[in-house]
Amino acid sequence: MIHHVWGLMAHPHREWKHIKGEHESATHMYASHVLLLAAVPVVSAFIGTTTTGWDFGRSTVVTLSVISALQLAIIFYLAILGAIALMGLVIHRMAQRYPSHPNLNHCIVFAGYVATPMFLAGLVALYPLLWLCVLAGIAGLCYTGYLLYLGIPGFLDIDSKEGFIVSSSTLGIGVLVLEVLLAIAVLLWGYGAHLVY
Repeated sequence: MIHHVWGLMAHPHREWKHIKGEHESATHMYASHVLLLAAVPVVSAFIGTTTTGWDFGRSTVVTLSVISALQLAIIFYLAILGAIALMGLVIHRMAQRYPSHPNLNHCIVFAGYVATPMFLAGLVALYPLLWLCVLAGIAGLCYTGYLLYLGIPGFLDIDSKEGFIVSSSTLGIGVLVLEVLLAIAVLLWGYGAHLVY
């Protein structure tokens, strides 16, 4: 697992070829990659929210009780796992137009590896400053887009021009899924959950 993380960050061209050659199952990828890396932003946010707290520009810092933060952490962990599967399904549906026709399993594996920079960007939630989290989220999203643009042409066996179109569409849907997750966070924080501060 760690070698794919390092490879995707240091030499993504070579790593995509290596990942494609493995023919890994979605179950194995979840067990060895996503379950661990999806916990990075969740655990970081749990620690940051219960110890340091969020400073939204007011004079007071907002911290959550351990029980409230744990409830939110479980919900968001499951949401992240579901979002990876959803993006795999999106890639699978878009891939049906092309001759390679990767199966759903390979599309989920691809989506799981593409999300790696977003998982790593979640480390900044240990010290939850709003501007820092936004900056790290943007950097993670940009590198995720880069991995998507590099990986899609080889994954679907299409030329780079056609890959650009598929990558752009997939990235747009991925950003929409991310915005839905953020909206759920805001709703739970503000209205839906009975959080204890």
